[in-house]
Amino acid sequence: MDKRRGGKTAMMDRRDVLMGAGMAGLGATAAGAAAAKPGGSAGASRLTTPPEAIVETRHGKVRGAHRDGVFVFKGLPYGKDTGRTARFLPPEPPAAWTGVKPALAYGPCCPQVVRAGWQSPETAFIYDWDDGFAGEDCLRLNVWSPGVGKGARPVMFWIHGGGYEAGSSQELPSYDGERLARRGDVVVVSVNHRLGPFGFLDLSVLGGERYGLSANAGMLDLVLALQWVAANIGAFGGDPGNVTIFGQSGGGAKVSNLMAMPSAKGLFHKAIVQSGSLLQIGEPARSQRLAEAVLKALELGPSGLAKLAEVPAADLVKAGEAARKAMPKPGPNTVNLHWQPTADGVAIPAQGWSNGAPTLSAHVPLLVGSTLNEYSPSLGNSGLEDAGEDQARAMAKVAGAPDGAWDAFRAAHPQARPVEILSRLVSGRFRAPAVVQAQQKAAQGAAAAWLYRFDYNPASVLDGRVRAFHCAELAYCFDNVDRCLNATGGTAEARTLAARMADAWIAFARTGDPNHKGLPRWPPVGAGATPNMLFDATCRVVDDPDAKERAALTA
Repeated sequence: MDKRRGGKTAMMDRRDVLMGAGMAGLGATAAGAAAAKPGGSAGASRLTTPPEAIVETRHGKVRGAHRDGVFVFKGLPYGKDTGRTARFLPPEPPAAWTGVKPALAYGPCCPQVVRAGWQSPETAFIYDWDDGFAGEDCLRLNVWSPGVGKGARPVMFWIHGGGYEAGSSQELPSYDGERLARRGDVVVVSVNHRLGPFGFLDLSVLGGERYGLSANAGMLDLVLALQWVAANIGAFGGDPGNVTIFGQSGGGAKVSNLMAMPSAKGLFHKAIVQSGSLLQIGEPARSQRLAEAVLKALELGPSGLAKLAEVPAADLVKAGEAARKAMPKPGPNTVNLHWQPTADGVAIPAQGWSNGAPTLSAHVPLLVGSTLNEYSPSLGNSGLEDAGEDQARAMAKVAGAPDGAWDAFRAAHPQARPVEILSRLVSGRFRAPAVVQAQQKAAQGAAAAWLYRFDYNPASVLDGRVRAFHCAELAYCFDNVDRCLNATGGTAEARTLAARMADAWIAFARTGDPNHKGLPRWPPVGAGATPNMLFDATCRVVDDPDAKERAALTA
């Protein structure tokens, strides 16, 4: 199911799942929101807006709130408005302001396709989205800090999912950084940036030098946000010399891209890629063809570029969708998101990870992984739990499974239901490149790489059909089980797992090593071994647990 467009087909390709990531919301309730203190207790919370929550940035003073020991700042501008004549251009720092700017509510999200996933009751239950409001003045970020103006805490810089055309920093309750900041004594930052045609419209040929970097404007936004962190995070109690970038799905892909961007070098020191190991970047020929299709959809020829600044944002979104649909479809085992960064030779000078780990970030340790059931076919279609072997095998074939892949997965899991084999097989599109990325980083030899798989299925929710779905781990690594009751069940078992996983993310941000006393010893990937931490009710380390299945996917 395509959660953004409300498609009703049973299968989805990897692009569909990536699109769903940033649109996923893990169900929040008032009670869950109140359970914001260490240990998951739902004690009474207290919020104030004291003078201590006024912080002076390089551009002016901002005022946030203080909630249960954590300072919260939302909607901080890190760049100028990107609308009208600023469209498609590299971002610029915000203008200075006088007085005190309120930083109490999330800022605008980049205009994007209207979400239709609410039409599926079960999907809406699990993915309880907060779509926010759209606007091109969307270069905004949010900060959670245990203490402003003092200390030098590790900084965890979160990048949302949704492929490269959807999502925001607020759409999942799991993205809230308050508990993670409190638990780890870290500063959490989350960010909005330009997406789709606003962030990745390649006008470099049609528009000349003025638009020479337009194909990667959305990625340059993230660089500017990291520059803001370098210049300002000290005032919020963070250490600009210890920044971890982490993201899931499309956000994980953006993390991978930042590791290959010269302008981002030195702005971060550790990286976490969650279900987003896209190892290739778009080619200019394709991105330029997509741009031509957008102009055609707007009924503008090459001479009409000047009119693009006047096109209403909603019309540009529609044109971007029409252009995407008009592009040739990639092969069944080829991932092409259409809207994505481009190897333009300047902002992104080379093909990212396609030829190994980027040398630009050789010194940056990497934590990378995926979930067991990125594709969870019976979520929203309970009848598939009873699918027979032939039906599920045929669905896998339609999804592009190679000959022999089903038999390999069945041999590895002889007792599994056909729907479970289908789920694991299709989810291999995320799993296989995550392993490759870890191995590439390890082979580079300059910094370590750790590999994980999230396997936990909250059996109390929807009869166990939720499984370890795409986005499932977010509630746990952010320690937000009680904000995400619809997807976690809020059990003691889930909270214990969240503590173990969040502490691993915190340890990695602090030291570059995810090991801590609550987990079994977790070795990094090496030349002769591919150890995986399997996050589940019982966490354990297994060497290359799905090697035979992955091999069958590439046969």
